[in-house]
Amino acid sequence: MTFLEEVNRRRTFAIISHPDAGKTTLTEKLLLYGGAIHLAGSVKSRKTNKHAVSDWMEIEKQRGISVTSSVLQFDYDGCRVNILDTPGHQDFSEDTYRTLMAADSAVMLIDIAKGVEAQTKKLFAVCKERGIPIFTFVNKLDHFGKSPFDLMEEIENVLGIRAVPMNWPVGINGEYKGIFDREHNTIELFAKDETHGQEKLESQKGSVDDPIFKELIGEELHQALIDDIELLDVAGDAFDFEKVRSGELTPMFFGSAMTNFGVKPFLEKFLELAPSPAPRKALEETVEPTSEDFSSLVFKIQANMNPNHHDRIVFMRICSGKFEKGMTVLHKQSNKSIRLSQPQQFLATERTIVEDAYPGDIIGVFDAGTMGVGDTLCAANHKVTFGDFPVFPPEFFARVSPKDTMKRKQFIKGMTQLAQEGAVQIFEQQHSLDSYVVGAVGMLQFEVLEYRLKNEYGVDLLNHTLPYSVARWVDGDVDPTTLKGLDNAMVVKDNRDRTVILISNEWQMGWVQERNPDVTFLTTPKLHIAD
Repeated sequence: MTFLEEVNRRRTFAIISHPDAGKTTLTEKLLLYGGAIHLAGSVKSRKTNKHAVSDWMEIEKQRGISVTSSVLQFDYDGCRVNILDTPGHQDFSEDTYRTLMAADSAVMLIDIAKGVEAQTKKLFAVCKERGIPIFTFVNKLDHFGKSPFDLMEEIENVLGIRAVPMNWPVGINGEYKGIFDREHNTIELFAKDETHGQEKLESQKGSVDDPIFKELIGEELHQALIDDIELLDVAGDAFDFEKVRSGELTPMFFGSAMTNFGVKPFLEKFLELAPSPAPRKALEETVEPTSEDFSSLVFKIQANMNPNHHDRIVFMRICSGKFEKGMTVLHKQSNKSIRLSQPQQFLATERTIVEDAYPGDIIGVFDAGTMGVGDTLCAANHKVTFGDFPVFPPEFFARVSPKDTMKRKQFIKGMTQLAQEGAVQIFEQQHSLDSYVVGAVGMLQFEVLEYRLKNEYGVDLLNHTLPYSVARWVDGDVDPTTLKGLDNAMVVKDNRDRTVILISNEWQMGWVQERNPDVTFLTTPKLHIAD
């Protein structure tokens, strides 16, 4: 294939949803239908005694949640598919946000019974802000839930985006038998799932006008389907590709990831409609994916994916040019040349060494600690800098130190690596050598921090909760000792040596602001962002 053909066949997308909508399950079923795995094991299903392929960390397997972003690749129907499975839990919003920076489109998963939930709204807003096309998959059709028409209305009212159903469920609430394909005017009826979703579902497909389908689903349900379709054709939105790309319209699909119902039709249509790699804004210029000069964006760092080797993998999204194993590139932030050896692609813990990769692909490379999240790698003769990632203001704080002072070295190494990953934010207080102040968006981040330090670095933590809920960065070069009204506050430095004030609540912060009218306090630090 030519370079241009390779770029155009890439599909790189993230799956977003509220916790428990079935995101990891859908990811795994896409792998099943994509031929990447031969037997799916649901996180929730005890009968299968398996765990989701995309959940590699032990705590994820125990609790049935995703707390890291997994990167999964497979080929299907001529496309090279890169799936970014993000954490569902709201305590890991930052990791999800960073992952969306590497995606060209997003699949928004909605639970048929619960509709649009709080975390879905937040993630949808991020996608809209970034101009990412959104595809909607209404999940759990094997459960009782809201009517498809009510869900369409809810999406419009709550998210402000119109939905155009690409298919429609056949049957009655909670006992749907199949789906109707609006484009081809066909019905696909699915066999009953007897394998707890471990294997692909058999199906029977044909024209909606074929008398056999009227017989199979019953005349009453067949007529109800015809009436629904007529209503959609008359009153619904027509599919408009430009509106999808501009975020005004979301193609809508129905199915059940748990039972594999409707997964294959969704995968095939999604790959047909989803955009190929898009241009990326850098501080200097807009980087076209078709440019032959190499550039990539580091969006995720993961330490200890292989606990035996304490490795550190940097995940990067290739934005332009062809990647070749062993190539030397410029690390823009340090202005140093780096040789990218042993590049890998992933299926959870399974790794494959790759010889080459193209724009849209996600690869992982080993790193000794040079690179950080948000960094740019590029060709030395064509320098570009991708914009900084936003920092989420932490709301929970604790002072952590090792129980065993003899393990100080491991403690510092573990804390530094996990902070570089973006798992938590760490702050240092002057003259405090054996402890860090940790900031988190949600309490579960502390739990994961404690778990990982113990299991990956052999360090038991002492964890003291601090009475603060607000962090403010001090703008400019201000001596913190000159600030007034900080009696009940804590002054710390972040990982870039910027001054941060930790204070108990917004009211007290307002009082500090009044006492220091010439100082600007920022909710998040200033970023270098491409226009």
